[in-house]
Amino acid sequence: MPILHYVTHPQVQVDANIPVPEWGLSDIGRARAVAMLDQPWVGSIRRIVSSAERKAMETAEILATHLGLAIEVRARTHENDRSATGFLPPPEFEAVADQFFANPHDSIRGWERAIDAQHRIVSEVDAVLGTADADDIAFVGHGGVGTLLLLSLGGRKISREADQPAGGGNHFAYDIDTRRVVHGWQPIDRPVRS
Repeated sequence: MPILHYVTHPQVQVDANIPVPEWGLSDIGRARAVAMLDQPWVGSIRRIVSSAERKAMETAEILATHLGLAIEVRARTHENDRSATGFLPPPEFEAVADQFFANPHDSIRGWERAIDAQHRIVSEVDAVLGTADADDIAFVGHGGVGTLLLLSLGGRKISREADQPAGGGNHFAYDIDTRRVVHGWQPIDRPVRS
């Protein structure tokens, strides 16, 4: 049974003076990505697809180097477009993110609408799966669109209740053949809990 593993980048080096898509992994994030390599689910991956954002690419590079695989970059798998606001301090960001998920058909403060971000990520994943052999695939990306993908794959409406735990560095698994979620968000650097 081929599995889609959606992996979110772990902690990043926050810099309000740098555009968010250009943020890289922090030391903690990099250490967590390396610790991910020891997890049993990693060994079955035969294809890696990544967002073009730096933090996702750095995570994908750690995984690809370990597995001896190339990275397929798909720019349209980027995080929901928040360029209208740029960096927001954490409390303000969380409040706007709450609104983003609660009002999926509205643009909150100029952000990409949740419904549009969901359609984009689902379309990109469908396009990749349409060209895939029966192998496990890792998509390396972001928490917001990852949550939107997880909700779609599970047949659930858009809400924040399925959002990944704070800090990033989580993954979920989806059985491509049976079209069912195997497990929801789990830390990338710890054994999967049943």
